[in-house]
Amino acid sequence: MESIYAYLKSINPIWAALIATTFTWFLTALGASLVFFFKNINRKVMDTMLGFTGGVMIAASFWSLLAPAIEMSEGKSLPSWFPPAVGFAAGALFLFGLDKIIPLIHLNFKEHESEGIKTDWHKTTLLVLAITLHNIPEGLAVGVAFGAVAANLPHADIGAAVALAIGIGIQNFPEGTAVSVPLRRAGLSRFKSFWWGQLSAVVEPVAGVIGAVAVLYAQPILPYALAFAAGAMIYVVVEEVIPETQRDKYTDYATLGLIAGFLVMMILDVGLG
Repeated sequence: MESIYAYLKSINPIWAALIATTFTWFLTALGASLVFFFKNINRKVMDTMLGFTGGVMIAASFWSLLAPAIEMSEGKSLPSWFPPAVGFAAGALFLFGLDKIIPLIHLNFKEHESEGIKTDWHKTTLLVLAITLHNIPEGLAVGVAFGAVAANLPHADIGAAVALAIGIGIQNFPEGTAVSVPLRRAGLSRFKSFWWGQLSAVVEPVAGVIGAVAVLYAQPILPYALAFAAGAMIYVVVEEVIPETQRDKYTDYATLGLIAGFLVMMILDVGLG
């Protein structure tokens, strides 16, 4: 692990962010590949997996993003709560705005429950757009974390950045499955279901590079950027992930999955950070 830390810290932070977010994309593709073996997954298992995803995102939002943003804001001319509060609100409002503009549909929702601008696009496209939107703040968060380390900013830690990438990657695995399996069940071929499942996370490396570049060339925005990613992720959890797990009779399992995801991400961040 020490050699991985040393390597990621020694290379260009943009490359480090790209490597880390390519890893998170790969785990999405790995999860999507389960469609080659299963045409259906028990709803109890799926809701538990989605709950786990939400737990990881909530824990990452605090331990890896908000807490460092608050620490970095201390001792500045503005109150220490101001940059994290502004960034958090901006991240949530950014996702809110995209939800109103981009046509999409969430997992387990009916076609008439689509959001955004009305369109005649197929449900498959709307579903993939929803998950792709979900992945933007995740990639951004990883990129900002690695950019902060490379800039030698206070409270920026390579272990915490690696922990964040691992946590996001772990929760991307069930996310990939949650996209590809319903598409297969809807009649798409195994390969097309896999293709759309992995494609939903391709945006993460792009967002990761943008996050790293933003921090390198505009270091004062770092607390805002970290909190922005946190606000966007919390918005996704509350608006998308949790409602999707509450539409059947397995809400207790989804809740336990969320607790497990939170614990895993907290342990990763505290243990590696």
